[in-house]
Amino acid sequence: MTDIAKHILFTGGSGLLGREVKPHLPQAWYPTSAEFDVTNYSQMQEFIKDKSLTLIIHAAAFTSPPQVDKNPAKGIEVNLIGTANVVKLCLAHQLRLWYISTDYVFKGDQGNYKEDDPVSPVNKYAWSKLGGECAVKMYDNSLIIRTSFGPNEFPYPKAFTDQWTSRESVRTIAQKIVALVDQNLTGVIHLGGSRQTVYEYAKNLSPTKDIAPLSTQEVAFNVPKDTSLDCSRYQQIVTTN
Repeated sequence: MTDIAKHILFTGGSGLLGREVKPHLPQAWYPTSAEFDVTNYSQMQEFIKDKSLTLIIHAAAFTSPPQVDKNPAKGIEVNLIGTANVVKLCLAHQLRLWYISTDYVFKGDQGNYKEDDPVSPVNKYAWSKLGGECAVKMYDNSLIIRTSFGPNEFPYPKAFTDQWTSRESVRTIAQKIVALVDQNLTGVIHLGGSRQTVYEYAKNLSPTKDIAPLSTQEVAFNVPKDTSLDCSRYQQIVTTN
């Protein structure tokens, strides 16, 4: 795994997912946003020029749905234009590309979504991430990883009782991503756990914490009702390799 890791660059390395992946792939590159700003293509070119990279895992993003609602320009700049820049970089240098996307690209009226089910976001954050997917789809040597994760301890005092998800702790999702790095995968893959409400997820994650119920009707931003994922492709890959 060390030989593979030293040829990997992970964007968003100081974020929640990057910090959890790093202990598993310590030889990989984890530049800060100041060193590798996805909105600055010439800087990105300069950073990689002396490195023998084969894979970029692109996790850097503006991820808060209510904040993207307030500042859609930043969502466009980071999640759409920034991702397009990463795709262009991979095209120019013939690097593999993995894009960390979200279950929120789905409308949420169905649940148990497969990789080829129609996408239809209900908020601006999800639209910005789907815009990133569109750029990634322009490059054949790419993999879109749709997933949902949160801190290893549930950080909020309330959790939705009427929203269903396949969300898992960032520790678990990081381990699932690392398990794929020696696989030459393309297309789309879903990573997550079993279908449950966000409230059930929160209680399972932090069983001793006093977490109050919350309805999606009580928040000011649009929340998809059921974005649970069918993760059978992932299960088939890891059980047969």
